[in-house]
Amino acid sequence: MAWAILTLAGLLEIVWALALKESHGFTKLWPSVIGVFFSALSFVLLTFALRDVPVGTGYAVWVGIGAAGVVVAGIVTGEAASAARIACIVAIIGGVVGLRLLEA
Repeated sequence: MAWAILTLAGLLEIVWALALKESHGFTKLWPSVIGVFFSALSFVLLTFALRDVPVGTGYAVWVGIGAAGVVVAGIVTGEAASAARIACIVAIIGGVVGLRLLEA
């Protein structure tokens, strides 16, 4: 269950990062509210997951899911998609999967 919670926390990190970009420095109300809310929820879920997952592994997985997800979202919305960027995303995802497999 801790890994499912950790995965959800990582996915929520994607949501809050994208919302904060749309908030334009907290000048737009609803993206700011969404960003702060999902940030807090993501942290809370991370905290619960860290009860059963080692902190180094949990934090790396949380950040990895968030980082890869935000880059993919950026590419989907028009950022450059080079072979090197895609290779880096694959490396991050590979590291997250590797940490999960080593933890089993």
